[in-house]
Amino acid sequence: MVVPLRRRRFTIDEYHRMGEVGILHEDDRVELIEGEIVEMAPIGSRHAAIAARIRKFFTLRLDDRAVLWSQEPVLLKAPGSEPQPDVLILAPRADFYASALPEPQDVLLLIEVADSSLTYDRRTKLPLYARAGIADVWLVDADSGRVEVHRSPAGGRYRDARSPARGESFAPLAFPDVAVTLADLLG
Repeated sequence: MVVPLRRRRFTIDEYHRMGEVGILHEDDRVELIEGEIVEMAPIGSRHAAIAARIRKFFTLRLDDRAVLWSQEPVLLKAPGSEPQPDVLILAPRADFYASALPEPQDVLLLIEVADSSLTYDRRTKLPLYARAGIADVWLVDADSGRVEVHRSPAGGRYRDARSPARGESFAPLAFPDVAVTLADLLG
């Protein structure tokens, strides 16, 4: 007899409760993706260095114009998700989001750094971010040395996707005065 495999999906509240009661720990590398608890790949030195370079770049240029988060959660209620992007640039808030996690309307720029996770980021996370309506998402491909800029979310995908050439300047939608090059992000 074949028994059908059933998945148990969790709500965001259940996911948070697992942390409160000790089922999930602060050191666990997991995130909630569409109700499923997904184990994240370990972060290697190259991935960590790129994320640190990106944080430093934007910290120096944005000062008090934004809140910069790194590998912290963003709450996506509609798809029941709480991913932890590598870098989030958020609208300024006096409490630095202590009273509630940021939601899509708070996100000015979301950046994922991908090496071993490139396929997962493209097939799972980008559509998730598009469905949530996050307007500006950058996927930094550590292996190829490219950045994919994804904008104009509609119907679970981004209608505008481009990869700037080496030496070409581009900028976040929210900060058109902050010119960025691939070298700024990748070295």
